[in-house]
Amino acid sequence: MPQDPMDFEWSYWIEWGRERILWLLAGHLLVSQVSRLLVEKYKPWCLMVYGMAACWLLLGIKGFAVILLHAAVSFAVAQFQLSLLTWLCSLILLSTLHIPTVEETKRKWYDTENEYYLLLFTVSVRCLFCTSFSLEYCWHGPAQKSSHSFPWMLAYVFYYPTFHNGPLMNFDEFSKQMRRQEAFSVKSNLSILIVGIIRIFFWWCLAELMIHLMYIHALYSSALPLESASYWALGGLALAQVLFFYVKYLVLYGVPALLLQMDGLKPPALPCCVSLMHSFTKMWRLVLIAFQTLLICCFIYRYIYVPMGGSQSSLLGMLFSTALTFAFVSYWHGGQSYLWYWGALNWFGVIVENGIKRILSISLIQDLI
Repeated sequence: MPQDPMDFEWSYWIEWGRERILWLLAGHLLVSQVSRLLVEKYKPWCLMVYGMAACWLLLGIKGFAVILLHAAVSFAVAQFQLSLLTWLCSLILLSTLHIPTVEETKRKWYDTENEYYLLLFTVSVRCLFCTSFSLEYCWHGPAQKSSHSFPWMLAYVFYYPTFHNGPLMNFDEFSKQMRRQEAFSVKSNLSILIVGIIRIFFWWCLAELMIHLMYIHALYSSALPLESASYWALGGLALAQVLFFYVKYLVLYGVPALLLQMDGLKPPALPCCVSLMHSFTKMWRLVLIAFQTLLICCFIYRYIYVPMGGSQSSLLGMLFSTALTFAFVSYWHGGQSYLWYWGALNWFGVIVENGIKRILSISLIQDLI
């Protein structure tokens, strides 16, 4: 039975995985285990060199140069130790991804659109990693600057399991865990690998079953079936799409999470099942923070929401910090008009729910209830 071809993300990454990325991840695993066994002290640099070589192989020398240039510019700006300047630099670097002349130039480097999109996705994720390193550099004192050197930035930026699509670990967590030297057991690592592969294979089979039998995305791409469907059917389609999204990311983030574990790092938590969520705020806090440390949400929580005051600030401060987080998510994903609508609706949903909670917490209202 033919599969639903309308989910671009799943088709794209599965195709790249089968062609090259899974083989390169297997190479990373081999280099990691050998270095842990023989030269634990130099493991970060072995993995950095491997990540650079894998980047060069997939994206070519020009793609490699673009990522290296982004890292170098971010590191240079971070030397001023001004968070605002770091953010300005990050936003400018992100904006270069959508300048038409720059886009056309990059497209000419590759034979296919898929290769260009791989560069685009990789650079956008690397921007988050460069920003994380630079902000952590700004926030630390002079005594800690030695652990925030340019070689460590390169080890972080070119760490291959998270290279193309995340998930995101902030630099301090990565550096601390990568420096830690632990007893290495081939037997225990092998059991972790086998169990992890079985789980990921089960999730992949479930996702493939859904995409071959349910045709959720094909239905959404045509107005006619949606107009004729009942509200119950529309609700079921929406739930089915969200559940597929959940299973899809169990696979896409399960693979790098397993490799992080094999490298002796603590992987970000995989997403909670969306069917267990009943609170809109909790959904953003738990599901999407799990979807990031799944990628973007852990980033905005640590580097935007909390520094801007978050829930600890005044009402206006909370409204502003929440709006800023959704604005960055929309901008990072491309800044198209539908993304701004999506961000505004999510912001409104979080604000309404929090507003109702505050009203219900008033003693008079509680007494009435």
